[in-house]
Amino acid sequence: MAVLTAEAGSASAIDAARFGPYQFRIAALCALIAGLDGFDTQAIAYVAPTIAEAWKLDKAAFGPIFGVGLFGLTIGAFLLSPVADRIGRKLVIILCTAIFGLFALLTAGATSIDQLLLYRLLTGIGLGGAMPNLIAITSEYAPARLKATLVTVMFCGFPLGSTIGGIVSAPLIARFGWEAVFLLGGILPLLLIPLLWIALPESARFLAASPDPERRLTPILKRIDPSIVPARFIDEARSEAAGRPIGKFPVAELFRGGRAQTTALLWVAFFMNLLVMYFLVNWLPSLLRSLGLSLEIAIASTAILNLGGVFGAIVLGRLIDKREPAIVLGLAYLASAAFIFIISHAGANVVLLLAGAAAAGFGIVGGQIGLNAVAASVYPNAIRSTGVGWALGVGRIGSILGPVAGGALLGLGWSSQHLLLIAIVPALLASLAVFLLRKVR
Repeated sequence: MAVLTAEAGSASAIDAARFGPYQFRIAALCALIAGLDGFDTQAIAYVAPTIAEAWKLDKAAFGPIFGVGLFGLTIGAFLLSPVADRIGRKLVIILCTAIFGLFALLTAGATSIDQLLLYRLLTGIGLGGAMPNLIAITSEYAPARLKATLVTVMFCGFPLGSTIGGIVSAPLIARFGWEAVFLLGGILPLLLIPLLWIALPESARFLAASPDPERRLTPILKRIDPSIVPARFIDEARSEAAGRPIGKFPVAELFRGGRAQTTALLWVAFFMNLLVMYFLVNWLPSLLRSLGLSLEIAIASTAILNLGGVFGAIVLGRLIDKREPAIVLGLAYLASAAFIFIISHAGANVVLLLAGAAAAGFGIVGGQIGLNAVAASVYPNAIRSTGVGWALGVGRIGSILGPVAGGALLGLGWSSQHLLLIAIVPALLASLAVFLLRKVR
């Protein structure tokens, strides 16, 4: 990434190493967690039409339920990202996986709106705390030339998990009821925890600052590249950390050292893109259902949108590694605004609707994944989880606002088409913020 890598870290042995099986394993484990994260984040949107019919609720009542889950993601991103920079990323990832698995299970037993609100809030805290650390640890173990590509491919697990959720939710609901979606979303993360404990390494630079670092780091570094000298890596990592002392409030570091404008524009881009992204993934099934489309088509539209995001992430990730990131992402968001317009006018044309959803997902979901990689690249390792976590946390505020505002506007009598058209505005603002980021950097 030619422009946005001023503080991607030192030219360490890991940055210069070849990409091998060990780094692949790390990225694959993180992608698996991201997939479960995506499944559980999206699950409530897939079951909302069924719960609304079973409990005799107006679909607008789900605005607060969508919003409170995303509020939980915001809390998790804000609070647990700085914690991980201090106690280690592996421990926080495992803790967050346990949290969102447990409370997804409990959601299956919900019998009232109040219980849904509570369980979605607590599930969201786990979901929100996991993702910044998955991004940070994948970025740290990736060779410098492949950082954006590996982070985006890893994060593809999130929309892929959402897509799989869309594929399996309709038959699960038809055969076992909506509760089965949450049972599956809770059991799988809990089963994964022993594997994470055994196979996922701690951050190498975090271990370099810990007691007895050579003993703990040598097996990891030798699996990456046998030629790495652990003592030299430890000295380099400690020297890098000493050159960038971090105070008790690491968030302040995001605005020091010439990072203030970059941080501000990243936050605007995260806020606007996550606003439109979560508005679409939460409301699209219900909006299309209200237009008379079948439940299968309504759910498929969101699954296709997320699947488009998988392809978008892979293509945009490679382009970001080779071209100017701000131009790539700015154009992606700009194109997404046009495809949202197409969705709003597709009506009963299922082919046009699904094509528009795939293309919009390519830019919005794929672009968000690329933006995560950019955020990981602009902050030094000592505040990387904090930088990514707070960008995601600010973005999560937008992700709360989108679904809640959608419910409020529905309550005021807005049509499905008008709601989709208004979603074009934040997509355009995200594009503008990213284009400005190029001038700042």
